[in-house]
Amino acid sequence: MKNNVTEFILLGLTQDPVKQKIVFAIFLIFYTATLLGNLLIILTIKTSLTLGAPMYFFLTHLSFADSCFSSTTAPKLIVDNLSKKHTISFNGCMTQLFGMHFFGCMEVLVLILMAYDRYVAICKPLHYTVIMNQRMCGILVILAWVGSFLHSITQIFLALSSPFCGPNVIDHYLCDLQPLLRLACTDTHMINLLVVSNSGVVCMTSFAILMTSYVFILYSLRNHSAEGKRKALSTCTSHIIVVIIFFVPCIFIYTRPPIVFPVDKLVSVFYTIGTPLLNPLIYTLRNAEVKHAMGKLWSNRVSLHGK
Repeated sequence: MKNNVTEFILLGLTQDPVKQKIVFAIFLIFYTATLLGNLLIILTIKTSLTLGAPMYFFLTHLSFADSCFSSTTAPKLIVDNLSKKHTISFNGCMTQLFGMHFFGCMEVLVLILMAYDRYVAICKPLHYTVIMNQRMCGILVILAWVGSFLHSITQIFLALSSPFCGPNVIDHYLCDLQPLLRLACTDTHMINLLVVSNSGVVCMTSFAILMTSYVFILYSLRNHSAEGKRKALSTCTSHIIVVIIFFVPCIFIYTRPPIVFPVDKLVSVFYTIGTPLLNPLIYTLRNAEVKHAMGKLWSNRVSLHGK
């Protein structure tokens, strides 16, 4: 069947002009804070001599993925709340779909790498430097990029395999497979099953792996000193918080039949815009080494400015 749709109309979060201005102001602040927070983490780690551990290497990639993940949806949402024409081209829609799943999957895989790093550091401390060497960390990140590409290209294939002949109104603020498939002029039952088996399985499996790894980590802490327990618990707690606030909304969206709920758009806001904003806050407020490095970076900047 021929695809007659060249653009889609995004209804956004609200149609009320007053509420649109409020949404514009709120999400402009959120997006700006997300970019500044994540870029500050990247700059701090790259310029600090004390943050050379693999955990911080992975954290830079998480912050990069957060910045890009938020940038795939937030700018369009912000602009649409000030303009009268809320349209996105078909190619633009596919690009947003690809970018959102690419960087979203990248975030998932980096979180798994960070959990693996903490597992080795706490459960196999004598072998940590051998296992988590620079070459191994580089290979793991490359595999994360490749896995993210394969996941997102699958999403594009599923979207392009569905013909769109009208209507072209998406009751959402972004292009994702679930709202898109509701507009397809063909039976999408099998495609919906593939979506669940792809995105849904990725979410559920990754969540199970992460939570299992932290159970092993917390169990192994029983043999550590009080100071070691405190430091490890502080790090692991921040990781667990990130995992929960990211995966619970994702599981809600991607592991169910294609049924529309009014809360879907708000849930999507939480993991596409809220989580990238919260990640830098959680990792800086709960990590003394990062806070110290940021303070040193700021003091160096102030002293240079004074000179």
